[in-house]
Amino acid sequence: MSIAIEKILAAAPATTRGQPTQLSCDPKGERIAYASGKSIFLRSIDDPSLCKQYTGHTTTTTVAKFSPSGFWVASGDVSGKVRVWDAVEAVNTKGEYAIISGRINDVAWDGDSQRVIAVGDGRERFGHCFTADSGNSVGEVSGHSKVVNAVAIRQQRPLRAATVSDDSTMCFLHGAPFKFANKAAGLHKGFVMGAAFSPDGSALATVGADRRIQLYDGKTGEPTKQVGEGVHTGSIFAVSWAKDSKRFVTASADQTVRVWDAESGECVQTWRVGEEGSVNVADQQVGVVWPHGRSDGLIISLSLSGDLNYLVEGNDKPTKAVQGHNKSVTALGVASEGKGKILTTGSFDGRVSSWDVSTGTGTAVDGQAHSNQVTQLASAGGQTYSVGWDDTLRTIQESTNNFVGTPTKLPSQPKGIATTTSAGGRTIVALNDSIAVYADSQLQTQLPTDFTPSAIAANGSTVAVGASNNNTVQIYTLSGSNTLTPSHTLSTSTTPISALSFSPDGAHLAAGNAAGKIVVYKTTGTTTNWEVATDRWSAHTARVLSLAWNAAGTHAASGALDTHVHVWSLAKPGSRVKAANAHKDGVYGVAWVEEGGDGAKIASTGGDAAVKIWGVKGLQ
Repeated sequence: MSIAIEKILAAAPATTRGQPTQLSCDPKGERIAYASGKSIFLRSIDDPSLCKQYTGHTTTTTVAKFSPSGFWVASGDVSGKVRVWDAVEAVNTKGEYAIISGRINDVAWDGDSQRVIAVGDGRERFGHCFTADSGNSVGEVSGHSKVVNAVAIRQQRPLRAATVSDDSTMCFLHGAPFKFANKAAGLHKGFVMGAAFSPDGSALATVGADRRIQLYDGKTGEPTKQVGEGVHTGSIFAVSWAKDSKRFVTASADQTVRVWDAESGECVQTWRVGEEGSVNVADQQVGVVWPHGRSDGLIISLSLSGDLNYLVEGNDKPTKAVQGHNKSVTALGVASEGKGKILTTGSFDGRVSSWDVSTGTGTAVDGQAHSNQVTQLASAGGQTYSVGWDDTLRTIQESTNNFVGTPTKLPSQPKGIATTTSAGGRTIVALNDSIAVYADSQLQTQLPTDFTPSAIAANGSTVAVGASNNNTVQIYTLSGSNTLTPSHTLSTSTTPISALSFSPDGAHLAAGNAAGKIVVYKTTGTTTNWEVATDRWSAHTARVLSLAWNAAGTHAASGALDTHVHVWSLAKPGSRVKAANAHKDGVYGVAWVEEGGDGAKIASTGGDAAVKIWGVKGLQ
């Protein structure tokens, strides 16, 4: 057996309210780079399912910028480190440099792709200038008294750089080596959020929380004029120039993206993101980039919700929105059509998305979503059911991809959910102190337990529940009148049960525990029921978080907190394949998708907020 990555369906950019999020495009206008979680994603603009993920950072990443040559990326994180790495494969790191003692807010390259300036929030300095290949100092960032939000470097000689800060000023640097030349104070009246030099180096634009757009001479740093006074009605977070240096685009908290003519100062096009007439915080525009090297006039803006909006001049509405998760994906389910073509994912912030496996496109489920972490998803009969830490059970209509009906309030916090087709279809929820049976979102019966349930699975009339305080699996039988009757206790595990899964034919039950060990039971034995089929599936080194069987019931996949995905064989328990370091911070969900022939695909999700599709070959 072998396992290899086929697709990375990238996480959405991480955003923070009231702060700009930096986006960057390569010189050809083919790929976009951004930070999310502890990773940097390099994503194709035309086909967002083509993606490279760089996982070299050990803490939360904040910014990534392509070099003007397109061969390198410089990325920063919250610990003040900048890493320079190759943009082709996103594997080889050229160097890691400790710049400041706090968060890196922005980085910028010079026109030769040799020097980098990184700025942010430090204690003894707010930024530094260094060479990309060796980290040697090529100047200093000085003149600011508060955190620096953005930096821009003129791409022509003589080299100039501009830094903008929470102290309401813009500092102009001459280089190289870069040193303080002059300061523009008294123009902006609040935090200055963004700065950008025009591609021809003739002008510099700064934008800020005071809704002001200020232009300067690109060579001297002298202020020239203010543009668009009173047009934006919210903080302006980002600015980006067109290739012709005649126009630039701004993104604002008033949910609009505007294109400006630099010469006349007129706003020539406006897009408003979100529903007409309604104010929605999630639609605030916190980042924008105007990719050079394209002929279609595309602009990409970023909403606070993490959605990337594709805007084209001449169209009033965004032509496309690329959606995904920007918090850990805590739940993964496969739609009930049984072919594994549609995936549903739920994340730490309550967002639920649906994914088309073949095209790799993700769409947020419409309607009132969970307000807190999604615990688990289960599907049956054209509907997907979700439970979350907001103590609700919600129903998603798969055909229309929206939440239907009103959320069902649960008696206590849910630990898991399972569906069964017996008795006309039932949804069984494991709660903090009981097991509840629902039909059509209505509570039928509730069985109190003397243990705390930790996991649940169901097949036909058999329900398996993991007991966290006595390390057992409790087996129940569900009757036609919705009553649960205890039938067996499985006490093989030495640590609490953390994941349960029945094979599709109901012949086997896999139970994973907090130590990383998986035991498989035969549901019907020759002499006695619930014999151990194998206890050799023990390669994980941390809590097993999810289990999934293939359609034939011959192989299972597991994901654990140790960040690995394993594929196991029932016939040959010793032969397994491993996808190492599949997701930073743990694998929370696995599922089999698009099975056929000797090959199959496995989907996995985890702490890096990405969905990954793996190709498995040679199942034995």
